[in-house]
This record gives sequence, structure tokens and C-alpha cells, in this order.
Amino acid sequence: MNHFELRDGELYCEDVPLAAIAQAVGTPVYVYSTATFERHYTVLREALEAEGVHDPLIAFAVKANSNLAVLRTLAQLGAGADTVSEGEIRRALAAGVPPERIVFSGVGKTRSEIAFALDAGVCEINVESEPEMLAIAQVAQSLGKRATIAFRVNPDVAAGGHAKIATGKSENKFGVSFAEAERLYAQASNNAWLKPVGVACHIGSQITDLAPMAEAFEKMAGLVRRLKGEGLHVERLDLGGGLGVPYFNQPEPPTPADYAKVVAQATRGLDVTLAFEPGRVIAANAGVLLAQVVHVHERPEGRRFLVLDAAMNDLLRPAMYDAYHDIRAVNPREGEARPYDVVGPVCETGDTFTRDRALPAFESGDLVAFMSAGAYGASMASEYNSRPLVPEVMVKGGDYAIVRPRPTYEEMLARETPAPWL
Repeated sequence: MNHFELRDGELYCEDVPLAAIAQAVGTPVYVYSTATFERHYTVLREALEAEGVHDPLIAFAVKANSNLAVLRTLAQLGAGADTVSEGEIRRALAAGVPPERIVFSGVGKTRSEIAFALDAGVCEINVESEPEMLAIAQVAQSLGKRATIAFRVNPDVAAGGHAKIATGKSENKFGVSFAEAERLYAQASNNAWLKPVGVACHIGSQITDLAPMAEAFEKMAGLVRRLKGEGLHVERLDLGGGLGVPYFNQPEPPTPADYAKVVAQATRGLDVTLAFEPGRVIAANAGVLLAQVVHVHERPEGRRFLVLDAAMNDLLRPAMYDAYHDIRAVNPREGEARPYDVVGPVCETGDTFTRDRALPAFESGDLVAFMSAGAYGASMASEYNSRPLVPEVMVKGGDYAIVRPRPTYEEMLARETPAPWL
């Protein structure tokens, strides 16, 4: 469920008409619903608790949507943060996420990032390789701090909505193998500067079949039992994220309640704290990208292009992942649907959101909304083609606020300094 709906022929976000935001802020612009963020987090937490998962650490994947207003909204509900860079740790802290609820993941952590995480006192650093484990120990020793770590294990399970967002197969770059995990865990337990507290996995994103998750979770539970059987201390199991969301062109994905049942089945009797790293399932349907029609270009041979002021630099997912986003008119016109190629102004053929999509009639100046754009939309946006970074707006009830303004061209250019010989 989301809080974007038609009222009297006009698309609203909660109690604010999207057209009013477009008029005040301009387009393109991301618009987020506070109520949807809150509902999605709460539904997931309650589903887990209903299956006996007590006090789970639900660490929102900051990469999905890193806006401070979004992170603060979730932090006030008790969410933690799953981070993959020093910048994301800083964002989580700035948004009010307690350091003891921040997980630091990523395959290429630099020593300075590791030092920052240790100084900040994050919950755990997820170790993704033996060289990284040794680097963490060295940095910890140099700081005189013992590093709390968990080992991210690659369970060799295929899952995810696209090859580029599948992370759990042996050929993927993430995590250590099961063959390495037990040896490294024992080695870390004997290192004075390392405190291993658990293991973690993450097998992909936009997963719509729970079978791969069940397989991965069972494998991870087996690893926990073996580690404990060897007398090693294990207090936490991080099961990652990846649960899919409805993008309106596919069957409904499993519900959080379905997911929670799989979690409970796999982890029953483990006596560990469970952690999760959801991103898309909380954020995707909490946001839309609002754009305006520049013009409709109809070629004599029948091709019809709907040219928008939003481009691939504002919403990269279709170009990068062939991703589907439902496209809706903010003020729908009457008339039969017709096929459009929906494109942006960037000078690349890849700047195409969809081809031959049946949509209602559009004219120059009409507003369109890309649905399910709250995850990996604004966080992946850029200034390609020297287009100002897309702004973000947060709605709560009948109020809205600009939570990331659109920079002016002057501000954009002022970030660069000519070389002295120029």
C-alpha cells in the first residue's frame, strides 16, 4: 500500500496534490510520502515480531534512499542503518540513528573508513574477505580499540530481479565462502583486536520468490550451529534484505508476513539476535518522480515519443537495469490509451524509460508520475549533461517541505575551480 491516489481526477500524495508541488518546486522532482515510509517499516517489524522475532535490528539500507529526512523519519521509529561507505555512516549519524544500530558493509572499505567506523562505535563491521579482516585488526590495534565484526558469508544462492543486483552466487564479489567462514571466525576469535559476534548474508535485491531466501537462511542457520558447536561465541545473525516490491507489471511479491514465516522457520532455536537490511521494500512505493511533458513527437511512420523533462540522470534504473516503473498521468485525460516511447532529453538512446507503453493521451505541459521511485531513484541521480541535481520533497499529511533543493546553475558551476594556469 502507498499513499498516492487519485482524488476528483487528480493524483495526490497524502493530502497534497502533486500538481501543487510541481508548480511550487518545478520538475523533475522526487516526492515522498511520510505515511508510506512509516507504514512499510511498521508492517515489517510487526510481521517479524508476530513470528517470535524479538527486538530485531531493522537496519534500513541507506543506499536505497539516503535523504536525511527519510533516514530521520525511519530513525524515529527505531530503525537502524545499513551503510556501505563513510559518507553513509555520516548520513545515518546526522539523521539521528544511534551508532549501536549502524551496520557497516561493503567489499572495499578503506582503512580511513574503517577507522571512522571504529571511532563512531558502529554496531558491527561486516567483514567480506580475509584481507579485510586483517586490515580491520591492524586499524583497531593502531586506535587501541577492539573491533566488533561479523562475517558476511556468500551462500552461493541465486536470487534477485536482475543479474546486476544478484549478490549471493559464488561468482559475485560479496562475502567469504562457507569453506572460509569457520576458519576465519575461529582466527578472529583468537585475535586480541577483533570481537566476532555473528555472521551475515545478503543474496540480492527485488527477490520475488522466497525459496532462495529459505535456502540461504537454512545454510546460515547451519553455520551458526557449527560455530557454536566449536565453542565459538555467536550472538547475531544478519539475514540482509532483498524482499521484492510490486512494480505494477508483475504478480504480487511475497508479503512481509510470508517473509517473516520463512525467517522464523529457518532460525528457530538458534538463540541469536536477528538483524535485517531492508531498503527497497520500505522505500520504493513511498516515492514518485514527478516530470512534465515537453512535447509529443509523432513521426509519419507512426512512432510516438513522449518527451519529458526528466532524464536517465534523474532516474537511472530503466537504463541500467531495464527496470519497469508504472507511469501515471497526474491529471488524466479522457480517451483511449495509445502506445508511447517515453524518453528524456539526454543525448543518448539509453535515455529511454519505456517503449510501446500504452498510456492515456498526453499533451505538452501535462504532468506524469513515475511510481515506485522512492528506492534507488534520487540516490543514484547525477548531474550528467550538466543537468542540475533533481530535488526531493517530503509530504506529511497536508504539509510538504523541500528536503533537498535543486541547485542553481551558478551553484553547480561554483563547485569547480579552474587550474591556476588557466
